[in-house]
Amino acid sequence: MQPYTLPWPTIFKGDEMSTTQSQSIYEELGVKRVVNAFGNLTLLGGSTLSPGVWAAMEEANERFVSMEELLKKSGEAVAQILGAEAALVTSGAFAALVLGAAAIITGKDAKKIARLPDTTGMKNEFLIQKRMRYHYDRSVTVPGPKLVEVGDEERTTAKQMEAAIGPRTAGILYLARADGTEGVLPLSQVIDIARKKGVAVLVDAAAEVYPLERMTGLAGGKADLVCFGAKYFSSAHSTGILCGRKELVEAAVLNNFIAYEAQDNHCIGRGYKVDRQEVVGTLVALREWFTMNHEERFRIQEERIGAIANGLVGIPHVKTQRVWERNGPWMRLCVTLDEGPLGKTAASVGEALREGDPSIWVRVEGNQIHVAAHNLQEGEDRLVAGRLRQLLTA
Repeated sequence: MQPYTLPWPTIFKGDEMSTTQSQSIYEELGVKRVVNAFGNLTLLGGSTLSPGVWAAMEEANERFVSMEELLKKSGEAVAQILGAEAALVTSGAFAALVLGAAAIITGKDAKKIARLPDTTGMKNEFLIQKRMRYHYDRSVTVPGPKLVEVGDEERTTAKQMEAAIGPRTAGILYLARADGTEGVLPLSQVIDIARKKGVAVLVDAAAEVYPLERMTGLAGGKADLVCFGAKYFSSAHSTGILCGRKELVEAAVLNNFIAYEAQDNHCIGRGYKVDRQEVVGTLVALREWFTMNHEERFRIQEERIGAIANGLVGIPHVKTQRVWERNGPWMRLCVTLDEGPLGKTAASVGEALREGDPSIWVRVEGNQIHVAAHNLQEGEDRLVAGRLRQLLTA
């Protein structure tokens, strides 16, 4: 068997080997470059690390530590920033929801922890408002419970929520982004009902990272557990945060990957590993998020969105509007097509953007193309504007 040969020249310096790349690793693999005008999308790798986060991860890479100690100390630091009783860095928001649900079901009971996803004899139901059902609510079923819908597709009433809480109810799953939606019980009211009935509230706040008061208000509020996706504040794609009541976060730790090894408890979270570099990177990214100049960040987004909008000026049957994400730190350009007279659909334009090289990803909804600016690199706004104009005028 022939040894593997690096596809680029190598230079030896003393005992070290450095690489002078004649082509990028993506080029070597034949993977097309993507211009991300979509957002923090899992399909595109989620996020871009800042130089500060990257440097912290490189430093962490140089030394080994006790992961138990690192998770504990980093959790304390994260909790202090967020104003929560306790916190845990997880392998994403989905994992945080899984571990949070497991913690609510088992508490610190070692026998229950070892049995999951077998929940026989345990409280094993999570309530969710039917109008609130969403793509990721499946997460709480992973450790064994089932979701029980409350209300109908139009609304859920307080009486319905109270009546739905029974002897098998472990908790209530609440999507923070849906708070304020017509027909959806407000989070504050759900928490009050849950407190009265003695059940926990698990909040999915994956992208609720701005305004900062929104993030700290959720983390330090009255909900029992809150989950964030750390990619939304520029940590690694595969990281998240679980925070809330100390006893429940400690129960989540016992359901997590380290306890499987340190306590040999065969917990369900063995597969939800984070490495030491990711843990450190998440803490540094969160510190940066709470100390950065957000007005400057907005200015850059607005400048890029403006460049794209200006590039589309004068195209018949095309209108642009700048839109802020609700409860979010992102600006996007909404490009509306009058598809009949234009002779093109938003879907066909979006598909053509993806098929190009580099591929450009945008969000398409009906006759609208939504262009996000916060993940664009220097000069990519002009590239997006040029490609859009070319497709819309061809």
